[in-house]
Amino acid sequence: MSQLSPVSSTADTLADTSEACVVYMTASSEAEAQTLAQALVSERLAACVNRVGPIVSTYVWEGELQQDTEYLLIAKTRRSLVPMLSKRVKALHSYDLPEVIALPVVAGLPAYLDWISQSTQES
Repeated sequence: MSQLSPVSSTADTLADTSEACVVYMTASSEAEAQTLAQALVSERLAACVNRVGPIVSTYVWEGELQQDTEYLLIAKTRRSLVPMLSKRVKALHSYDLPEVIALPVVAGLPAYLDWISQSTQES
């Protein structure tokens, strides 16, 4: 994170948090992944979205075994924003049922967790 100011040695220890979370999503194409990432960050629903891919996903859909190339998105946000983030993903996504899975952050560098909070909408 080149835009962050240097972190003092007192902030180098991990801090517990109950508000920060990581949200996993998949997209059908690189273009869709980019659209989702840009929308979520520009609308301050996520502080950062990493795009990873291509990946291959194997799953059962409507009783049939499927295997598709997808792009994984990993968003850092607040738990309180997950409902709004999910609604926005659903509105922008090409899938009938897009993946949106939120996992809690149990610990992290305090300065980074503060940055997530400062970079996202207020609850």
